Amino acid sequence: MSRPAKHDMPVVILCGGKGTRLREETEYRPKPMVEIGPQPILWHIMKSYGVHGLDRFVLCLGYKGWEIKQYFLRYKEMHCDFTVAMDGSRPLEVHNQDGYESWRVTCAETGAETATGARLWKVRQYVDAETFCFTYGDAVSDVDVDALLAFHWAQGRIATVTGVRPTSRYGELRVDGTKALEFAEKPTAEGVVSGGFFVFQREVFDYLDDDPDLFLEQRPLRNLARDGQLSVYLHEGFWHPMDTYRDYLHLNDLWKRGETPWKKW
Repeated sequence: MSRPAKHDMPVVILCGGKGTRLREETEYRPKPMVEIGPQPILWHIMKSYGVHGLDRFVLCLGYKGWEIKQYFLRYKEMHCDFTVAMDGSRPLEVHNQDGYESWRVTCAETGAETATGARLWKVRQYVDAETFCFTYGDAVSDVDVDALLAFHWAQGRIATVTGVRPTSRYGELRVDGTKALEFAEKPTAEGVVSGGFFVFQREVFDYLDDDPDLFLEQRPLRNLARDGQLSVYLHEGFWHPMDTYRDYLHLNDLWKRGETPWKKW
């Protein structure tokens, strides 16, 4: 199995969902643009890959995709000092650019109502490496991308999914009849769920097609598993989605307190 240089390896990120369970924040912007601290969660996810040397991104846009396009078109102006000649006599001068991202970002329109597998299918022309990463634009983690890639290549399968143990939203009781023996506030679930942070070989496109209603999490991943082509990389560290307003408040509270285990840059 060939191993492309990380600098040339695309990271495909799904950015097209409507985020209906986070309607307080997504009424006027796409979910990946909802902030943790001063930056969108999408920026945090990209930084998590960038610190491992993966700086080529393909963003699958949908709902209010222009907001994401505008963010990257105006990235330097938003983050750097600049001088502008109001009469147009001189070009814009951007200052203090040292240390800013060297990302290469492809913004691809994949449709407002397109399902996850169909979004990936629509950007296949931008995925020109044998191995590429793929994730969702709404969860942060301290997953070791280098270790994930090494695991994927060692397994030799078409697909690898990162398995995580999410924290329960509820207190868990161990009971004996009417008597509580133990109470655990928000315990870690025993089961393993998909945390995103996939690695794929390009052969994954053989499991996709042009059906706009094709969900990656249904037929494609199910068939990969049945064919023995899906590995699970178990991540026991931090992982947290931003699915609801409660998640938004929690992640921003962690940021304010400086408790940011996903921040490795």
